[in-house]
Amino acid sequence: MGMLRKRVRVSNSKQPERSFQDEFWVDTGALYSFVPKDLLEQIGVEPSATRRLVLADGREETRLLGFCDFEVESLEGRIPCPVIFAPEGSLLLLGATALENFGVEVDPIHKTLKPIVVVMAASSLPPETSGTRSSSVPCS
Repeated sequence: MGMLRKRVRVSNSKQPERSFQDEFWVDTGALYSFVPKDLLEQIGVEPSATRRLVLADGREETRLLGFCDFEVESLEGRIPCPVIFAPEGSLLLLGATALENFGVEVDPIHKTLKPIVVVMAASSLPPETSGTRSSSVPCS
């Protein structure tokens, strides 16, 4: 497909004035976005969980995960996205979760991001099931 880069502003969700902007490689093979931990620490993003990852070279590692807001060039809005605290000096990667949060996919022909149609479940039950609920059965 070739490589695609996008300018992204990353900000602290609780203190949006704390931010940085840089070029990210769009990586549809990465579930999460990767941001070097020193950049996340500079804007005060704190880890909230850990994730076990298999890296591109096959190594397995556990990394810290946090949340911050992304603004992606040519896309609307400032959207919360999960990020992996990557080692200092790592590439900045815009992963599949962020792309889904923005409602876009990669157009490999034009090397751009294009909107996707979002499929949602029905907001109400069909008339024949109205007023009934399925019973809950505990899993064992």
